[in-house]
Amino acid sequence: MITLTTIFWIALSIVFYTYAGYGIVLILLVKIKELFGGKVKAVQTAHDPDVTLLIAAYNEEEIVDSKMINTYEIDYPWEKLKIVWVTDGSNDNTNNLLSKYENVTVLYESKRSGKSAAINRAVPLLDTSIVIFTDANTMLNKESVREIVNAFLDPGVGCVAGEKRVQSGERDGASSAGEGIYWKYESMLKSLDSRLYSAVGAAGELFAIRTELFEPVPPDTLLDDFILSMKIAERGYKIYYCKEAYATESGSANMKEEEKRKVRISAGGIQSVLRLAPLLNIFKYHIFTFQYISHRVLRWTITPFLLFALLPINLSIVLLGGSNIYTLFLILQILFYTGAVIGKIMADRKIKNKILYIPYYFLFMNLNVLGGIVYLTNRKRGDGTWEKSKRN
Repeated sequence: MITLTTIFWIALSIVFYTYAGYGIVLILLVKIKELFGGKVKAVQTAHDPDVTLLIAAYNEEEIVDSKMINTYEIDYPWEKLKIVWVTDGSNDNTNNLLSKYENVTVLYESKRSGKSAAINRAVPLLDTSIVIFTDANTMLNKESVREIVNAFLDPGVGCVAGEKRVQSGERDGASSAGEGIYWKYESMLKSLDSRLYSAVGAAGELFAIRTELFEPVPPDTLLDDFILSMKIAERGYKIYYCKEAYATESGSANMKEEEKRKVRISAGGIQSVLRLAPLLNIFKYHIFTFQYISHRVLRWTITPFLLFALLPINLSIVLLGGSNIYTLFLILQILFYTGAVIGKIMADRKIKNKILYIPYYFLFMNLNVLGGIVYLTNRKRGDGTWEKSKRN
């Protein structure tokens, strides 16, 4: 009985810390830092270095025109902004559509080797000091490039992570609603991480690096954006989170499409933890290791297992005559799981209810970590391709 209760409290503490406690700790640490050290004011200057906007795309004919219109609206000296598309393996009308636009370079190879291989091939061909990565299906705010460039005025910043925003609509299903809520919380954590010391990784929708710091990633890398940015952190540079530069995209078309995306991200997360093992050395990386473990490693490793173990452990303690506190926790867990099941039923029937989508999406995300392990195990070694998820 004592062993069970000990395991229960350890598991509950880790689960709480991973999904809520770390955010609370971050808020407190940032408040203390800014109380005694003051806020760092952004430096404004007429700093206009040459910049490359690199767009990796595979069969994106439906979005090319929208992306280019959005790109032309960016507020940055046109002669200093180079637009490069890398379209390896595309066999639709993507390349033909791009050929009608001025000042656009298209890097194309007929063989599709995956996004990581495409980026590895493209970046060494660039001659600008900064390269900004963005996806074809994301739209940038017009100030994004200027805000990113200003962030690099700090010589200690090696990577700038933009904010990802999920476009919401009146008819959003569980996939869009859940993803939107998740990213709002995630954006808050990234901002706090950056204010404390450094953001923990960047999302491929919008991020930038000093070109000289680029390191090719293995072609089978699933989260090229995360690995690339974290490798820069491994070299002692900070990742600055720039919420004033943001990329907007629509949510997944449905939960089946969202599952494909989440499984791949989860598999990539596990792969990243293995490939970024040096960053777990707290004696070398200090506060960044604390941030990395708290924000990422726990989510992608032990926490999902502990989450799903809590219910049977809790039930066993109650059946063995545990105190009323364990009965209360059991009731709360049952209510949470019930809410998730009802949320799934409502999502399947296209009944909108964002409150019940929260427990459903939360459990859905954690189940996909388990699915990510299976995906990573069964995946063909060296294969850098993956199936895109359809979006609204």
